[in-house]
Amino acid sequence: MKYFNFGQSGDSVSTVILGLMRTADMGKDSLKGLCETALEAGINFFDTADCYADGRAESLLGEVFQENPSLRDKIFLQSKCGIRSEDGMTWYDFSRDYIVSAAEASLSRLKTDHLDSLLLHRPDALMEPDEIAEAFTALYKSGKVLNFGFSNCNPMILEYLAKNLPFKICANQVQFSVCHTPMLDAGFQVNMKWEGSVMRDGGILEYCRMNDIALQAWSTMQYGFFEGVYLNNERFPKLNEVLYRIAGEKGVSAAAVALAWILRYPGKTQAVIGTTKSDRIRESAQAAGIELSRKEWYELYLSAGNRLP
Repeated sequence: MKYFNFGQSGDSVSTVILGLMRTADMGKDSLKGLCETALEAGINFFDTADCYADGRAESLLGEVFQENPSLRDKIFLQSKCGIRSEDGMTWYDFSRDYIVSAAEASLSRLKTDHLDSLLLHRPDALMEPDEIAEAFTALYKSGKVLNFGFSNCNPMILEYLAKNLPFKICANQVQFSVCHTPMLDAGFQVNMKWEGSVMRDGGILEYCRMNDIALQAWSTMQYGFFEGVYLNNERFPKLNEVLYRIAGEKGVSAAAVALAWILRYPGKTQAVIGTTKSDRIRESAQAAGIELSRKEWYELYLSAGNRLP
């Protein structure tokens, strides 16, 4: 596993993150085993959110922590808030009172006294930066949150917020995989009359590198917006051919190669895996030890149906 120092706390964190979105229906013992497998594989960064299964994902993890206090001490724990759902409607809320109450509710469900990192989920167009700063300050001074970041934010939003925050932005969690590459496409296709030349993100990759912000990739094994997994999918024959060829040459799984493609991007890049299977965790952890050549990286990019000028 590879590690880097995260945010203002400087904790050493793994480049592979265990995402817990789909764990709510696991048994408590099964989740404990999953956590232990991740730690054994070198993955010490766990990611959840208050909206995952309406809080049940956090609650189950909290039960595990309550029965195994020493487990919590080994984990760098990140949660997210800001997405609200009520009466069949979903909206975003970055108000001061909601951020503080949501973080405290997460702490209660997780049976822990602090979050190592808190991200605000999707950007709220009605947000007031001063309110966010007040919420973060209150949570930090009380020792309830140690690092702060955002998810799915473009550079202008991050820059706008950074001017008002008393803390360094630690991370931006965005969708990124070999089958979801708009953050790369526009850079390659500058001034071209192709679909990929349209800049949809505002330069997220470059902004994060310039400002030492961890880029956390979600939906790493998916194509589209939760449309499905590309691995072993007949829609992507060339991609799978190349993934399995490189995997065979390096003696690892095809999934590990797909994750290594993400981690090959320079800077503080992390890949979130959402599996509930221990064997897949072990396979995925191998990604941190794979160094793809430039030729291999570009071959994978092109085999997924992307193009270069």
